[in-house]
Amino acid sequence: MNYTEALGYLKKAAERGSILGLSRISELLRLMGDPQEKVRTVHIAGTNGKGSFGAMLTSVLKSAGYKVGGFSSPAITKVTDSFRIDGAELSEEDFAELIGDIAPICESMDEKPTEFEVLTAAAFELFVRKGCDIALVECGMGGDLDSTNVIKAPVLSVITNVQKDHAAFLGNTIAEIASHKCGIIKQGRPVYFGGDSEEACEIAADTAKKMGAELFLPDHSQFSWTDESCTINGTDITYKGEKLHIPLLGTYQCENAVNVLSCAEILRREGLVIPAEAVREGLANVKWHGRFEVLCREPLIIYDGAHNPDGIRCAADSIRRYFDKRVVFLIGVMADKEYGLYADMLGELADTVFAVKPDNPRSLDSSVLAETFRKKSIRAVPCEDYSEGVRAAYSYAEEKGLPLIALGTLYMYRQFTEELEKIKGLR
Repeated sequence: MNYTEALGYLKKAAERGSILGLSRISELLRLMGDPQEKVRTVHIAGTNGKGSFGAMLTSVLKSAGYKVGGFSSPAITKVTDSFRIDGAELSEEDFAELIGDIAPICESMDEKPTEFEVLTAAAFELFVRKGCDIALVECGMGGDLDSTNVIKAPVLSVITNVQKDHAAFLGNTIAEIASHKCGIIKQGRPVYFGGDSEEACEIAADTAKKMGAELFLPDHSQFSWTDESCTINGTDITYKGEKLHIPLLGTYQCENAVNVLSCAEILRREGLVIPAEAVREGLANVKWHGRFEVLCREPLIIYDGAHNPDGIRCAADSIRRYFDKRVVFLIGVMADKEYGLYADMLGELADTVFAVKPDNPRSLDSSVLAETFRKKSIRAVPCEDYSEGVRAAYSYAEEKGLPLIALGTLYMYRQFTEELEKIKGLR
């Protein structure tokens, strides 16, 4: 099976929809020899921060000498971007080989696996084939019924935070959502909760007690940062008196770093050797895209994949921190998000909003999105054609000398960066 054929098979699997539950993935993995049990795993759930957390911890563990696998979703550029070895994206050839080997097993099953279940199984098989020492596996959504939740004894379970998102699947309250995410807590295995919701923390504590799992929380007395710690050149945090630099932007990266440093301590307790120099070097060299990422300096263009209310709030905080003037927004969202809140959260920061419709069947129409801003007396331009929308936003930001912030779903990251390259190529 080549790469094109592998994509075709996944498209076929995608037609089965998204079906929560562990019966299909468990059967598939059993037929594959249960690769998920052959590599030490850190299992990561949480509403926001999973990607940045995973990237930082991967870089730290790599610097400590470990071979680190990674599985995250959604894919930001293309499907191979969900699979990483030591932070590097999987090749198309390796991906095609994986899917080619797994597809016949899937087809032998009475109830065929969904697309995400196929990808999850491929990730576990990849980690075994590549000889990974440890793997960082993100939940796709929720926790208890997510197809990644087949790991019986993770080295560590991590819940970065709990906020409202995916209400149709996880519930409308923090308590309901937390109950799903705490489903990754396993019998007798340590769990870390890094969020600030007392309600969610109580549910994590109750679940951990029932499972005989030791619960760890961040000790903020060990950390410090100031308003000046977050600049357009990166993030600085002081841990146990030592200043650490992280090239990632976004005011929320301080909290992500707290979670990473706290979890590194837990992993040391679990027998991993992580020298202080590996922590410092790993954080300094981390790379991650789509999270307040500077894509261009002249004009200044930033992409942030904030797509739920807490993510938008964090993006707004970062914009206030970095800029003393209004910015130009290019925004595209999925129709199932709480986009009606965005105008109130971003309005005071916006010079103009260019609303676009990303290339995804779940996308919200640009005219509907623009109207939510116009109702709040915010200048908004609906752009029916995505390419024209990006060009219009770029030209306007360049003309006015304002930063351009592309905001919304990660599903449009690749689309946006490709259009940006076309524009720059014409200049």
